[in-house]
Amino acid sequence: MSLPLASKDMAALSVDKMRAEVLAIEEWMRQAPQIEFAVTHHYAKSVYGRELFIPKGTVLTGKIHKYSQLNVLVSGELSVLTEHGVKRVKPPFVIVSPAGTKRIAYAHEDSIWLTVHGTEETDVEKIEQQFIAQTEQEYIAFVAQELENAERRTERLSCPG
Repeated sequence: MSLPLASKDMAALSVDKMRAEVLAIEEWMRQAPQIEFAVTHHYAKSVYGRELFIPKGTVLTGKIHKYSQLNVLVSGELSVLTEHGVKRVKPPFVIVSPAGTKRIAYAHEDSIWLTVHGTEETDVEKIEQQFIAQTEQEYIAFVAQELENAERRTERLSCPG
């Protein structure tokens, strides 16, 4: 017997299935020779931009971001996994990735992908620690900690004192 699911439950199942597939593909990709990507770092007042050069023919997966961030395809052409499935995109293409997003992409042409974060930090290692979860388990622990912190703030606000 099956029970009807609300549409948000169906969406969550779809996202979970998509994530599992991306992780499986990523594990398979680790068996192939790896390449180093050319990365350029940009800094402005309260903004950090990470520019990634993706050579034609490359399949890659993104990192798990703890917070939402802005992504821009600056040049080239990619097939990229979005919340609405795989889309073949060319500039101008801008997408806001929700927290926890993990993308997979294929470069049809040499491409430049820019990820933008709001931060005053200029040390790349510290920026990665602040914004990136290295594993699925680390992201789950981060979300749990954020929820706990939010509950504490709510309790303090609602407590007459």
